[in-house]
Amino acid sequence: MIDALDRIRQPFNVNALALAGALAALDDEEHVRRTLATNRAGMAFLVEAFRTLGLAHVPSAANFILVRVGDGARVYEALLRRGVIVRPMAVYGFPEHVRVTVGTEAENARFVAALRAVLA
Repeated sequence: MIDALDRIRQPFNVNALALAGALAALDDEEHVRRTLATNRAGMAFLVEAFRTLGLAHVPSAANFILVRVGDGARVYEALLRRGVIVRPMAVYGFPEHVRVTVGTEAENARFVAALRAVLA
């Protein structure tokens, strides 16, 4: 039964406690303001890093960004070996891209450093 449920569940599903926490966070206007500011700053940092590295990206208003890295599967695997998780996008018809979630300042810097090393 569990195996059958695992096959149909969403990849990032959450439990009732996590949903309650998310709803509480959305009611916290200061938290939402800080989160949006962190995301905007992180997005600007990543876009500038992609420009510096000569990588094309798809503009985004979300908390993630699609970037063209060449062999997306190879870059995904190499980043994973460095402890950096991105999402390969071949299954969506973008084999040369990975999707990167905007993180904290430290997480974004770690990703860019790892990406620079992988692409070198």
